[in-house]
Amino acid sequence: MAVVFQWLVRLAVVLIVLAVLGVGMTYYLASRSLPDYDATLKVSGLAAETEIVRDNANVPHILAQNDADAFFALGFVHAQDRLWQMMMLRRTAQGRLSEVFGTATVETDSFIRRLDIYRLAVQSVSVQTPQTITALEAYSAGVNARIAQINQEALGRGAPEFFVFPMALAPWQPADSIAIGKLMALRLSGQLDAEVLRARMSLALPDQDRLIDILPDAPGAGVGALPEYAALVPNAPRYAAMPVQQINPLSPFGPEVFAGASNAWAADASRSASGGTLLANDPHLGFSAPGIWYLARLNLQAGGVIGATIPGMPTVLTGRSDALGWGVTSAYVDDQDLFIEELNPDNQMQYRTPDGWKEFETRKSIVTIKDADPITLTLHWTDNGPVLPGTFKNIGAVTPTGHVTALSWTVLTPNDTTMSAAIGLMSAQNVAEAINASELVVAPAQNLTLADQDTIAMKTVGAVPRRDAAHQSKGRMPSLGYVATNRWQGVMSFASNPGFIAPLGGILGNTNNKMVERPFPNHISYRWGDTQRVQRWQRLMQARQVHTRDSFIEAQLDTVSATARTLLPLIGAELWFTGEAAADGTVERQRQRALTLLADWNGEMNEHLPEPLIYAAWLRALQDRMVRDDIGPLADALTHIEPLFIERAFRDVGGASVWCDVHQSAPVETCPDMARLALDDALLWIGETYGTQLESLRWGDAHQAVQDHPVLGNVPVLRYFVNIRQSTSGGDNTLQRGLTRGGPGADAFENVHGAGYRGVYDFADPDSSVFIEATGQSGHFLSRHYDDMAQLWRRGEYIPMSLDQGLARAASVGITKLEPVTP
Repeated sequence: MAVVFQWLVRLAVVLIVLAVLGVGMTYYLASRSLPDYDATLKVSGLAAETEIVRDNANVPHILAQNDADAFFALGFVHAQDRLWQMMMLRRTAQGRLSEVFGTATVETDSFIRRLDIYRLAVQSVSVQTPQTITALEAYSAGVNARIAQINQEALGRGAPEFFVFPMALAPWQPADSIAIGKLMALRLSGQLDAEVLRARMSLALPDQDRLIDILPDAPGAGVGALPEYAALVPNAPRYAAMPVQQINPLSPFGPEVFAGASNAWAADASRSASGGTLLANDPHLGFSAPGIWYLARLNLQAGGVIGATIPGMPTVLTGRSDALGWGVTSAYVDDQDLFIEELNPDNQMQYRTPDGWKEFETRKSIVTIKDADPITLTLHWTDNGPVLPGTFKNIGAVTPTGHVTALSWTVLTPNDTTMSAAIGLMSAQNVAEAINASELVVAPAQNLTLADQDTIAMKTVGAVPRRDAAHQSKGRMPSLGYVATNRWQGVMSFASNPGFIAPLGGILGNTNNKMVERPFPNHISYRWGDTQRVQRWQRLMQARQVHTRDSFIEAQLDTVSATARTLLPLIGAELWFTGEAAADGTVERQRQRALTLLADWNGEMNEHLPEPLIYAAWLRALQDRMVRDDIGPLADALTHIEPLFIERAFRDVGGASVWCDVHQSAPVETCPDMARLALDDALLWIGETYGTQLESLRWGDAHQAVQDHPVLGNVPVLRYFVNIRQSTSGGDNTLQRGLTRGGPGADAFENVHGAGYRGVYDFADPDSSVFIEATGQSGHFLSRHYDDMAQLWRRGEYIPMSLDQGLARAASVGITKLEPVTP
């Protein structure tokens, strides 16, 4: 027995030693890919010596003697810190994820191939300006120089992920950068989803007059600059339940509510305490680790520029120079239309046009799949655009038998000059030059907020489709593709895009709210991204005669919900302080405790308070109770509350209170009845999920920012190293926006979409400007810069945004010198 025990001990020791060696070897291989920021390297493709000074936040300050070398160095640092992310973005745009991840991503690849994004990007290279061609080629050379260094020096394949998911690192090409820009447009698009949802809702509702309630139009004439103080498609299928689509973390296709948002505002010298212009911007995208943004400074011939870049693209998309600041917000231009294309019953390879039957444009595309046989897709295009499968975005639920659905979208052009606009913007010296440069933007359409030393402006940039006044659905729902008046007739002139320059009131801004009120077809959009945050923004901007950098920061970080302040008095009007005293432990007593807490609450969505969780759960339960008996399983598509819908019902606008009555029950329920029942539902859910002690609840426990690694985030043990989770304030409708996941699950209130970048620029003292990103500069989870900005971001802190070389050198974490290879 003793001998057996001795051998078991020896075996255990051997296994432990092997495990330690395995962990050590894994760490060694993974750490080999950590870049050395303090080095001198000889690289091909460089004209002159270039310095990369990384400040103490690991923001690279690129000091080059010419623009081409500056873009080369930007490509190099992007590849140093975010190579895996860049390769994933490129593969996504190419529809080649399945070569690495197998069958899990076949559906994503198939959709991307049908849109033909990468081929269109290749064709768009030739239409760029000479300045942009130079930038794209130099940037590509910089990326490839880093890849060559990795291969030559065996630097751990460039990132730890490449050991788990090995792939060949093909050289970077100019088209790759343009394709990533198109991919970002895909992530910011939501009009397609809106058309399908409106069509499905129209089919589901017996009373078409109620459509305006559940999918309301944004009210008012629009806000930009503040003052001084189923008949369309015959035989469409009736509503049928469709499964809720699960979101693949590698897929760029998200629900409509995640289609993009942002905040930007500016003040001129008359509304600035310092006497200089001010600008603030915080673009909102889905969270991930690493985040999508990467901070950088480039020393160009036109002057230094600093701000947020996206790895894979040679542009500062939001930032400043000494002379100009620029910020972007999603414009919600209606730049997508779905067309129901009738198939020829005698020849399924033909579709109906205004001039008769026409052959589809077709092309084969082979999707290679790891550990599985490849599949061959036949891509079909009509005059209106690519044909999409019925499984995509529930399109099949609104497509009649004998028809297919095609998509018209401004990004699906081989003449996309958006990259040239972004490159030109970095060289602009004033508002006028910036607006001129932005005329080249095609997609995604954005509201460009600008500030130079004297002037502020906001301009909608991007192609706006020109529609016929007789368009059957006005672009709001899928329409018949063979009706000539439904088809696009080119795009509107850039001059007709909304714009505000040097407003008399001295302040302008956008929270994705409605900007203008124009009749169709000059309307810009029926669907806007915000009707709520703009209310709080207006109050904060007009509450001060003059603003400062700090007051702009305060507005960016504001967590008061105007929605809560509006809706709670309505839905609780007959519940506050009513009813008899109830025994502890009863439903009535719990309801009274919740109402007492909410009655004293100011609407601040603070992570440490219980009231935001009670409020959010109550509103979610209330909307579900109001709609489910009318629209059935389609209620699952309404993952987030629509404040205007609830307000319309409780104010009985146009008879909207009918939504509060459960049609399938004998009694006639009122809106106060529904509010009481929904509150009980919410408190039951809270008790089961977080406990019954309401005063001990914390909104931040439910509203954690979920910054997960898209690939390694679900791997046991490893996920604790690669995912970044932290308690956060804010909510769906606060200026410090923390959009929740939505839906009925226990994770419904996780914070999954918000400001991954914040910047505030003060042109009275440009080097006092500040910025921050949500995670860190590095995409390598072993790097201390992987998450070193996360806590700063959570606490609402910023880092200096200075073009001063001395400050960057004073506390640098390393200086890399790139030297050209001499013959």
